Amino acid sequence: MARIPPSVLRRYLFGGHLPTGGCLRPLRHCRPTAYSLSAKRYHGTQVSNTSAGPGFPETTIPFRKQLKDEAKKRKAEGTGKKSKQDNQKLDDWELTVGIEIHAQLNTARKLFSAAASSINDTPNTHVALFDVAMPGSQPTFQKETLIPALRAALALNCEIQKTSRFDRKHYFHWDQPAGYQITQYYEPFARDGYITLYAHDGIAAEDGEEVRIGIKQIQMEQDTAKTISQPGDIHLLDFNRVGLPLIEIITLPQIHHPSTAAALVRKVQILLNAVDACVLGMQSGGLRADVNVSVRRRDSTSSSTHSYGGIQGLGQRTEIKNLSSFKAVEDAIIAERDRQISVLESGGVIEGETRGWTIGSSETKRLRGKEGEVDYRYMPDPDLAPVVIGEDLIEHLRSTMGVLPDEEILGLTNEYGLTTKDAMSLVSLNEGGRVEYFMNVVDEYLLTSAEAEEDLKAVGRLIGNWVLHEMGGLTHDLADEENPLNMTPEGDCVIPAKQLAELVRFLSSEKITGRTAKKVLSQLFAAGLTGKEETAEGIIEREGLWFTPLSEAEYAQLATDVLGGNTKVVEEILAGKAGKINFLVGQVMRADQDGRVDATKARVVVVKLIEEQRRSAA
Repeated sequence: MARIPPSVLRRYLFGGHLPTGGCLRPLRHCRPTAYSLSAKRYHGTQVSNTSAGPGFPETTIPFRKQLKDEAKKRKAEGTGKKSKQDNQKLDDWELTVGIEIHAQLNTARKLFSAAASSINDTPNTHVALFDVAMPGSQPTFQKETLIPALRAALALNCEIQKTSRFDRKHYFHWDQPAGYQITQYYEPFARDGYITLYAHDGIAAEDGEEVRIGIKQIQMEQDTAKTISQPGDIHLLDFNRVGLPLIEIITLPQIHHPSTAAALVRKVQILLNAVDACVLGMQSGGLRADVNVSVRRRDSTSSSTHSYGGIQGLGQRTEIKNLSSFKAVEDAIIAERDRQISVLESGGVIEGETRGWTIGSSETKRLRGKEGEVDYRYMPDPDLAPVVIGEDLIEHLRSTMGVLPDEEILGLTNEYGLTTKDAMSLVSLNEGGRVEYFMNVVDEYLLTSAEAEEDLKAVGRLIGNWVLHEMGGLTHDLADEENPLNMTPEGDCVIPAKQLAELVRFLSSEKITGRTAKKVLSQLFAAGLTGKEETAEGIIEREGLWFTPLSEAEYAQLATDVLGGNTKVVEEILAGKAGKINFLVGQVMRADQDGRVDATKARVVVVKLIEEQRRSAA
């Protein structure tokens, strides 16, 4: 749709005024947006720096700083939290948690209009008539929005429903112009899935090595407008976000530990990103979680009369809305669990209600009574036809989905010898680009091998260390703060894979030292950022960095100098403290600025000189 001027929007939304009389005049359609479902990211996360103006001071505080400030405050008040491990298990009570995750789909258009799905452009510049419930406007289901939703459902092992329908969920708030949200309450497009969480995902120790959490259903729905609060009780509305396509993932209440709940949300985010369904995570506002929390006594079911998703004997649940970080999920569950236990132990009753949580809080706060099905007055949407999904589309998406993170992590640990932690880091960094780069470097390294067969696990560990740790520590004034290596999802980088492989090959064949390799890596990084073409071999040759082994005389001179400067340590060794020899070996290695000292040879020389002193003293 063509751009609607903000002044027209404002007059209609707050005063009911229309720009023309009679029927609405047709607006020109904007040029269709080019997009690619497999490669393009439609939601940007970079917001331009604009002055807030004299009337609106900048009040944004970084999330990490908020956490630090709250921790300092608790420490000063002497109310520090219990350890994370102590917060997971209860002796007399059982915690039960179900989660609803709202994820913004990676699409070019909104769910029921052709307006672009951009959220960080100038406010109210991507708004269609239907988005603001202009009288006479009708929803038009954008079929392409179904593709990322189906990918997400398949990644979560759901059964795709051949026919699904849209419903209206009625409620009134300024961020919902129509007075209702279009969702799929009764007939969602996916049901009966599950997600398996492993120990390396961060689940509670009490859950063992793995736990499977059922998924009740996944439904498509539209997002609301974005509310921007300003000083003086002023609220601005950005309708760029209204109508953006979401999926709501509803789990069964099978989670019993706070850290497992946070691990589930984290893994869902990784899975959705891996299949290109949702590319904005919690840190960018593209994924939000609501948690339903209840408790019950382990030794009694008399007060546990509630049920949900076919699970009986649950306590009365409360819902905590709009949690925007993994830490918030875990902390909010702990706070609400402890509140409910305190109420029940004092003889009170838990009310079904919606509660809120703020960063650093020690308790949740009541927002309103819990709405039910009757309150929302669900009804089938009469303006939208059923969504019919063909089996051929499902099979095509299933066959082209690629390797999911769990399978990829298993391959990296079993075939390439990486630790689970390093494998998870590779998979999660740079939208999968870091693991692609790792594979490219390994391939280039093996191409330069003179041996018929290399130990792939040894090669994988060596390359993994450089790709993750050595490259992860590179800094430069020209580097981008969020992505200093300019790593793309396809695995392209400012340091070509071939050059890193060549550098590591020189190191492993002892043609250069570790210190030299780090120096050359830094120069390759700087060259890539400035657009220069450099090679590892060219830098080493130009600066004369090839490794020249130390002679016996040089080893002896270094060791003699070190022993002369550490006479007290030598006396302790002569007195029987042989462990101090390691200290002297370390000093010998530090004494050579070029990093050419071999620890084994240095130890032999140091021991020899000490024994000579021992014989002289005798």
